[in-house]
This record gives sequence, C-alpha cells and structure tokens, in this order.
Amino acid sequence: MNSDEREDNTIYKAVVNHEEQYSIWPADRENALGWNDAGRTGSKEECLAYIKEVWTDMRPLSLRKKMAEAAASNQESDLSPSSQRSLSQE
Repeated sequence: MNSDEREDNTIYKAVVNHEEQYSIWPADRENALGWNDAGRTGSKEECLAYIKEVWTDMRPLSLRKKMAEAAASNQESDLSPSSQRSLSQE
C-alpha cells in the first residue's frame, strides 16, 4: 500500500493569521505562532471546503488596506476643486 492509498484519519482545524490568510492544522496540536482558530474542525476535505468558502480574496489584509487607501485617495483627487473647475468649463 502506498501513501496515496492510506486513509487520512487526522482531524484538522482551519486556522487564520493576522493577514486573514487561511490554512489547516492538526486539531490536536497547538497552533503555530501567529495563527488562530478560524472556527472549523473536521476532516481535511471539510476544512479545505470551509476555507474555499470564506477565503474569497487571496490578497493579504495589509495589501487590501493599501489598495483601498489608494483608491480613496484617487477618488478625493478626482473631486478636487481644480478638477471640478475644468469639468465645468467644458
């Protein structure tokens, strides 16, 4: 019997880090530093299905925040008085 044919009876838990990135970890082990329980425990397939459902944006949280700040800054500059004047002169 090769390793692909062996049944995985391990109980896993979904874990999440401060960047809102997900992974699975054996439920009977202490979480790695920086990882917290995400609230789902079960088979590998169950935990991976949960992660697929909740982790819809693969970008790290810090990147999402920077991109949101940049978008907000661009919107503010689009509404600046000088751009409004040039629009009204057209």
